[in-house]
Amino acid sequence: QVQLVESGGGLVQAGGSLRLSCAASGSISRILVMGWYRQAPGKQRDLVAAITSGGSTSYADSVKGRFAISRDNAKNTVYLQMNSLKLEDTAVYYCTVRVPNGLGSLGSWGQGTQVTVSS
Repeated sequence: QVQLVESGGGLVQAGGSLRLSCAASGSISRILVMGWYRQAPGKQRDLVAAITSGGSTSYADSVKGRFAISRDNAKNTVYLQMNSLKLEDTAVYYCTVRVPNGLGSLGSWGQGTQVTVSS
């Protein structure tokens, strides 16, 4: 139903920056929220940042002040600007989108993009 394509991951030194992009395509009538999760080896997948259709944003405490989420509604694309990267930011980052589904909603996931921060 909804396909998500992520880009922008890679290897960066601590203190550096990366910008992730995620474009949604398919049968999309309305997007309720788009966001980013991350998962490090042996750990659960946790929310990094999210942005609603109304523009409200939320961030994990660990990235507040360093990361910024934004969107381009015309392109159904969400971005994650990551600054002052730390070793503990190393993880696979997953884009997600939530769309209406009956009386509720349905979430879809991208394939993930690796972010590795080195010393």
